[in-house]
Amino acid sequence: MSESPDAHSLLSASSQLNLMEVDTIDDKEFDIPQVDTPPTLESILNELEDEEEPFLLEDTSVLNTDNIDAYSCDTSSLASSDSGDPAHLKRKRRTQDFNAPVHGSVVRQSLLKGISAQIVSAADKVDAGLPTAITVSGVIAVGTSHGLALVFDNNQALRLCLGTKSTGAEFGAVSALSINHDCSRLLCGFAKGQIMMWDLANGKLLRTINDAHPPGTAILHVKFTDDPTLAVCNDSGGSVFELVFRRVMGIRSCDSRCLFSGSKGEVCCIEPLRAPPDFRDHPITHYSLLAMASLTKILVIGLKPSLKVWMTFPYSKSDPSSVPQLAWQFVPTQKTVNPVLAFCKGDTVHFLLVKKEDTGTIHVIKQRQLNLICDIISLSWINNRTLVLVDSHEKLQVVDRPSQEVLETLDLEQVQLVYNSRHFKSLATGGNVSQALALVGEKACYQSVSSYAGQIVYLGTKSAHIMALRNWRERIDCLLKHEHFVEALSLAWSFHEGTAKAVVGLYGDPVKKKGVVADKMVEIFFQFSEYSLKKCPDQGKIQVMEQHFQDVVPVLVDYCLLLKRADLLFNQLYSQLAENMVAKGVFLESLESYIVADRLGHLTTPIMRDLLAHYHSTGKMESLERCIVHLDVTNLDIQQVVQVCWENHLHDAMIYVFNRGMNDYITPMEKLFAVIGPPLKYGRSLTDEEVVMGNKLLVYISCCLAGRAYPLGDIPEDLVVQVKNQVFEFLIRLHSADSSEEEEVFPFIRSLIHFDTREFFNVLAMTFEDFKNDKQALEYQQRIVDILLQVMVDNSDFTPSQVGGLFTFLARQLAKPDNTLFVNRKLFDQVLDFLCCPDDDSRHSERQQVLLELLQVGGVIQYNEERLLALAEKAKFYQVCEFLYEKNSLYDRIFDCYLRDPLRKEEIFSYIHNLLSMPGYSLKEKQTVMEKVLQHIQELITLDSSSSADLVLFHFPEEVQQIISELQDDHLLMEFLSHLLKPREGHHSGTILPVEHELHELLLDLFCRLSPQQILKFLQTSQHYRLEEALQITEKYHHKEVSAYLLEKKGDFQGAFSVLLGLLKEKLSLLTTEIERGVNGEDESLNEEKEDSKSTLTIVKDSLDNIIDLCNHSSENLYQQQREVLWFPLLETMMFSQKEVKGLGSIHTFEVLRELTMKVLNCMSSFISLPAIIQRILQDPVYGTGKLAEIQGLILSMLDTFNYEQTLLETTTSLLNQDLHWSLAHLHAAVTKGLHPRQDYCYICFQQYKRRQDSVEEIIVFSCGHLYHFQCLQQKDCEGAVCASEQQQSWSCYKCSSSQGGRGGPFTEPKRLPSTSLAQTCVTSVHHDAGSEAHGKKVFVEATLSLQQEQSWDQLSSLYRGPSRLSILSELSYYHSNEKTGLIIPGQPGAENFQLKLSPPPLLEE
Repeated sequence: MSESPDAHSLLSASSQLNLMEVDTIDDKEFDIPQVDTPPTLESILNELEDEEEPFLLEDTSVLNTDNIDAYSCDTSSLASSDSGDPAHLKRKRRTQDFNAPVHGSVVRQSLLKGISAQIVSAADKVDAGLPTAITVSGVIAVGTSHGLALVFDNNQALRLCLGTKSTGAEFGAVSALSINHDCSRLLCGFAKGQIMMWDLANGKLLRTINDAHPPGTAILHVKFTDDPTLAVCNDSGGSVFELVFRRVMGIRSCDSRCLFSGSKGEVCCIEPLRAPPDFRDHPITHYSLLAMASLTKILVIGLKPSLKVWMTFPYSKSDPSSVPQLAWQFVPTQKTVNPVLAFCKGDTVHFLLVKKEDTGTIHVIKQRQLNLICDIISLSWINNRTLVLVDSHEKLQVVDRPSQEVLETLDLEQVQLVYNSRHFKSLATGGNVSQALALVGEKACYQSVSSYAGQIVYLGTKSAHIMALRNWRERIDCLLKHEHFVEALSLAWSFHEGTAKAVVGLYGDPVKKKGVVADKMVEIFFQFSEYSLKKCPDQGKIQVMEQHFQDVVPVLVDYCLLLKRADLLFNQLYSQLAENMVAKGVFLESLESYIVADRLGHLTTPIMRDLLAHYHSTGKMESLERCIVHLDVTNLDIQQVVQVCWENHLHDAMIYVFNRGMNDYITPMEKLFAVIGPPLKYGRSLTDEEVVMGNKLLVYISCCLAGRAYPLGDIPEDLVVQVKNQVFEFLIRLHSADSSEEEEVFPFIRSLIHFDTREFFNVLAMTFEDFKNDKQALEYQQRIVDILLQVMVDNSDFTPSQVGGLFTFLARQLAKPDNTLFVNRKLFDQVLDFLCCPDDDSRHSERQQVLLELLQVGGVIQYNEERLLALAEKAKFYQVCEFLYEKNSLYDRIFDCYLRDPLRKEEIFSYIHNLLSMPGYSLKEKQTVMEKVLQHIQELITLDSSSSADLVLFHFPEEVQQIISELQDDHLLMEFLSHLLKPREGHHSGTILPVEHELHELLLDLFCRLSPQQILKFLQTSQHYRLEEALQITEKYHHKEVSAYLLEKKGDFQGAFSVLLGLLKEKLSLLTTEIERGVNGEDESLNEEKEDSKSTLTIVKDSLDNIIDLCNHSSENLYQQQREVLWFPLLETMMFSQKEVKGLGSIHTFEVLRELTMKVLNCMSSFISLPAIIQRILQDPVYGTGKLAEIQGLILSMLDTFNYEQTLLETTTSLLNQDLHWSLAHLHAAVTKGLHPRQDYCYICFQQYKRRQDSVEEIIVFSCGHLYHFQCLQQKDCEGAVCASEQQQSWSCYKCSSSQGGRGGPFTEPKRLPSTSLAQTCVTSVHHDAGSEAHGKKVFVEATLSLQQEQSWDQLSSLYRGPSRLSILSELSYYHSNEKTGLIIPGQPGAENFQLKLSPPPLLEE
């Protein structure tokens, strides 16, 4: 072991540099004052600038806070590098959208200026190299790429420079650092594998360890445990070793033991559990727990008392380049404190709670995981509830673990984080590491992050930065500094309520903490108020000023009320804001929402006075009313408030003030009656305002009688009975206070009845419900009923509806079992006679409805039913009659009621259907109704033939003949039958009527006679008529088009064609006659003739369309000769007519007929060959003896059509050929594609594909990249299923099929697996020369189609079957070359709808 020859070389160099600079300056010239001790370079670099504030820590810190530069880092991009690795010098910059922090600035990011300056100085002045590693404990140690370790004390002063450049040249860069718990020892791991231990007290080298692990691997981690004689290290081979330090007789030694071999899985991160000073005696520390993270799983082992694995936890699927992270933290759980291990690989952080059981075993409990959307490259605890993460884009995220909420996000661009990629690749020892470990190393920055005592240090290429949680005051002040007052108050309130996250600096019991935070919030109130007044615009629109204060004042009011500091709100803050009139108005209006929500029930007198004045001046009287009814009005000027309310129609507020302020419940009613009484007395219509007042009066009376306060709340219990009695006494007053001689008795009850009779009776009904045990109230109840009868009965001022409403109300009250009312029964008889008076035709429906309601509440038991029925029939009260008949089950009488009631005639069908369909009625009752229906069937059909037909079909199908025989009117019969026989869907769609054929033929006969336009539609939609009989009927009435349709349906195409052709000739002859008359007639009738000719042309076109449709439909099922018999007579007819019209000189008609002739030619060309058509045209005497010019246009049009179809055919053929070529080429490329194995070993036996040099073995490679020995795969398949013969064997990838839920053989699942090879390639390896490795294999490839591939080929081939597109075109070409007739292939299914769908060939995606 060697010691450092000069541990202070860097200090000497920097001191000399400082002295040189001082000697060159003249103190007198520059007026520099004398100092006792010259400053050092470190102290100069650490001095604060004037505008910078010192960084204050409330937590335990290892740093001198006077030498730290504090600033908040909110950046948007980054550029960081790995020391010595050029690949990281050009990292991609990424921007981040700024989001306003919900929790304020949680973390303080500070530059360690002293340490950063020394790192740069050391690199420039003494060639110490770039920084590579950092660790923090009682001191800070920084390792460099040239093998030096710089140790700084808590003042950021350089205390030691350990090692020399010769050390770096021999051992390489410092790759790992660790300080023990008492800061007495420093372990340095190097890139070439050595480990050195230094004494931090004197800078002495204690140990150089060269044999702790296999040579040729770099040290990735070296960590002290809580035991100062025990450490662990992790090398780039993925192995972990235990280091035990001994000192025997003054000789220091180190024993090494392998804890985990890299051959079993490479470990790339280790983390021993190190307890903080408060938990050094925790029982779990006796086990010396160590967490290790390999590329596939997490292990927790105990080093003491003996080596033992306590837990393994595999990762979920993640990116292979993700960096595993480990972090321990002691966390309070319930009443104990236990360590929690946080680990991650990718975007999910898992938490494991580690507990020591009473039995001495370690119990590991998995807790809720944290899911993020980033690739984590650094994970640290900053306290027991908060984690700090860094993702692959170098964004730092502060996360609250209990709520899993991201509190803050920072950008670490200026840090230029150091990555440890060079050491993970082990470049210093030749790069002999696995690709997986090198891939993880691309983002590894383990040695650049170190946490200690609630602080985290990040190492950059030229600087060091420290992160710490801000205390609660600092977080608030940070927001205030940026004038974010609303956010500051929100954050302070979360501190007050204990809902804030990552809280630092609030100690003591909850009451004390709330008091401290409340004092801070009061301070913010005054700052915010002063700020708002200062920033208010001096001039401009009033809306701008209002908006300015709307953002301020409601916030102040809200938080003052939350703190229950209304005194502060109404005194200091209001006095301050009242200086600005706009702010004052906003303040007063902002109180409304809190008053209405009952959060503010009492206002001071000045505030209340200002509130009234403000709302009155701005005209916001509704808002004022809402406020008044929620406030304590005892301190108001009652007279002033009442006057304001009455003048502005604030009736709710007025009632509230009288009730709450003076316990007066009668005066409001008097005031409201004084308004609505006179108009009602003289019969004038009420205004909208008076209607509103009347409704309020009804609600107010209802509330008073029910013990409820108006408009909200309850009447005090001691006043409830008193208020009820006062209201009753008021209502039954004989006269009002200021009555005149003309006033009628009981004016208040009269007014309420006239205003809204029904609602007034409802109020009384609800009130009477509560009078069961109140003797006084029962007396009032009887008194009111007597008054109502006295006022309303035999009084012409009230309508029948109002009188009926009274007796309905009384009947309901009398029907109650606990009724105490007394009413003279003779009054009900008087009401009955009044309502059923036949001499009064006015209000007929109203009187009937009133009587019906009266009967339905039980009043019918008081009457003689026979007398009542006689009165009802005499008065034509059919609904009342129905009510009485229903009671006596006289359903046939109800039928008569519906028929005689003009308002409900249409409802009779629903009534009959429901009665005959629903259970609950006897057969006798139903039979009586059915007989009644048959007696009046003609009347029902006349009323609604459609509903009658449904009724007959559903309930009277057997009586159809009888019903038809009773119908004498043919039109009515036709309408009834048309609805009866129309096609139906649903439950009754299959109902078969007797003699259904005769019914259809009868309806056809009626249509022929009465409505010919409906014949064809009927025949097309109905299938129940007989063709021969229907044909005879249509021929009888000479409906030729219908006869042609029936002949076509019968299959007699020639007969149908003859009928339609004869009809067409008649139309053409008529057209020719009209043209002749137009030529020979006089001039004045010329226009009329033209119009007649146009209408006849339209008829000719329709007739021609019908015959062309017939020819098109029939030609598909006819031979060539039969087609010619149809088409050629039609063509001759059109050409002959065209020749005749041309001779008469009608040019317009000639052109139309020529177009129609071309239409015939185009249609027939699909069925008749073109040469045959031309030959027939030339043989026609009309054209054969004429000149060629006469048919030139005809022939040229046919040639144009031919050219178009030929071009279409050629284009389609070309496209289809390209499509077929692409499909075959694509399939051929997929089948012949080479396969690349993922590994060079079999996935079943895990041996090299070539197990013996002299053996010949077949291997099978699948398209998924998995490789197997033929024998291994055959054995596996034979285990799950009976082996098939070699010719029938179809392989499937064993690994892929196993991962999908089973290991079945090739015959267990017929569906093709994703990993099944497109070309099962059988490779035979034959060894020729043992010395030749490069050319020692001869490969034979046999490509065969598997069962799945054959199915795929058949599926592809089926696209071109039945017939294929190419065969269609070939057949078309064949027919065309042999002059077959038409473009449609005979026998082709669906040929009439054949269409060529053209599309470009698909593009091949590389």
